[in-house]
Amino acid sequence: MKPLSIKDAARESGVKIPTIRYYEEIGLLPAPARDAGNRRVFSASELRRLAFIRHARALGFEVEAIRTLLALQDRPDQPCDTADAIAKARLAEVNQRIASLLALKSELESMVEGCRHGQVCECRVIEVLADHAECLHDHH
Repeated sequence: MKPLSIKDAARESGVKIPTIRYYEEIGLLPAPARDAGNRRVFSASELRRLAFIRHARALGFEVEAIRTLLALQDRPDQPCDTADAIAKARLAEVNQRIASLLALKSELESMVEGCRHGQVCECRVIEVLADHAECLHDHH
């Protein structure tokens, strides 16, 4: 594959140019080679690394977790316990977020169902927002 400019790397990887520069700055992406005009040129392996980072970010992994996962990927002879632990921690975060969102959904449904469509002085939405003790759930 012919080396790509940062513009072409951004287009191919789906990662914006400022984000590519940021990943380079924080060390997730090694500094790419430069052409005669001192412009970055990206290889196929750097595009694969950008795709890995983009996918990990889309799944909600934090930068430090991605850094660790990339280090593991760079040394494939290691056990995958650390990668498993990182993924399990992320899954736990997602499950907690889902539980929180379900509680929020329930609370909002209750508020909407309790609305009598009368005046604001009788509005269940306003009552609940004004007094957290009126909520069905503590964690939302």
